[in-house]
Amino acid sequence: MNMIELDGSQGEGGGQILRTALTLSMITGTPFRIERIRAKRSKPGLLRQHLTAVKAAAEICGAQVEGAEAGSLTLSFTPGAIRSGDYRYAIGTAGSCTLVLQTVLPALWFADAPSTVHVSGGTHNPAAPPADFLITAWLPLLRRMGVQMDLDLLRHGFYPAGGGEVRARVQPVAALLPLTLDARGEFVSAQATAIIAGVPGEVAKRELDVLQQELGLADLQVRGLPGNQGPGNALLVALHYAAVSEVFMALGEKGLPAVRVAEGLAREVTAYRDASGAVAEHLADQLLLPMALAGAGSFTTTALSSHLKTNAEVIAKFLAVEIHVHDCGQERDGAWRVAVL
Repeated sequence: MNMIELDGSQGEGGGQILRTALTLSMITGTPFRIERIRAKRSKPGLLRQHLTAVKAAAEICGAQVEGAEAGSLTLSFTPGAIRSGDYRYAIGTAGSCTLVLQTVLPALWFADAPSTVHVSGGTHNPAAPPADFLITAWLPLLRRMGVQMDLDLLRHGFYPAGGGEVRARVQPVAALLPLTLDARGEFVSAQATAIIAGVPGEVAKRELDVLQQELGLADLQVRGLPGNQGPGNALLVALHYAAVSEVFMALGEKGLPAVRVAEGLAREVTAYRDASGAVAEHLADQLLLPMALAGAGSFTTTALSSHLKTNAEVIAKFLAVEIHVHDCGQERDGAWRVAVL
C-alpha cells in the first residue's frame, strides 16, 4: 500500500494533523509519513503529549514507527490490525489527556471486542478541550451516531502539575450513523461551574458573580477539589439545547484577576448564544472526523476554524469522502454549513 506523505506545517500547522493521521491510519490500514511536525508552534516537533498519542496508537494497532522521539520533526507510521484491550498511558506532564483519547478512541470503535483506556496527565488545559467538554458536548452526539462509549473524569489535572486521569470504556461499533445537526433546537438549561483546587473560595465566588451578572445564569455551582489536585482553577459554562449541548471554559492564571477570567468567558458564551450555528468552533472541529467515518452528515457552526479546514484536508487523503463548506450568508446570519458527502 502506498504511503501517504503529509506536511505538518500545512494550514494551522499544529498537532491536529498528526492526531488525525494516526487515527485514520489505524482505521484504514494506510501508512503515512509526516514531516515538519508542528512547524508553526513555538516549540516545533513532538512533545510528551504527542509522543503519548503516537505510542498509544502504535500499541493499539501493532504499528511500526520511526521517529517517535522528543522533538522529532519527522515520523513514519505503518499500522497493523486494531486490537482491543485494557490500555493505560501516562503523559508524565500536564499535556492533554483528552487529545490523546480523541486520537485512539475512534480506532477502538472498530476493534474486535470492548476496550478500556486510562490516560493520566492534564484534564483542563489551555488550547485543548476539557474532560467536561468531551463528556457533556461530544459524547452525546457520538452516541447518536451509534458509538457505545462511556467517559469518566477520575481525577482533575491542571497545568503545570498534571496528575489528572480520564477513563474511557468502548464497545465495538458495526458502522457509524450519519448525523444531521443544522439547528440547536429549543433552549433547555444552563449551568456555570467554578472548579477550584488549592485556590481560595473567594476566587470562585467572584467568577460566578460576574457570570450571573453578564449572562443571567441562575444555576451556579462551586466544585471544590482536594488541595493536592491543584493549584488550579477552571470556569465552565454549559448550555443545553434540545439537539446539542455546548461547554465553554476559561482557566484561571496566576496574576489574572478572577473578574477578567469570567468576563472573557462571558463574551465567548454570549457570542455563541447570539449566533445561529448549531455548534461552536471547537465542537465543529471534533465532529468532522467521526462524521467523515460515517460517510455522510452535516452540521452548522458559528465559526470556521483553521483547525477544521486543515482537518478536512488531512481526512481527504485517507477517506473517499467530499467535505463541502458553505457560507449560509443571509439565510443563517453568522453560520457555516459543513457537509460530508
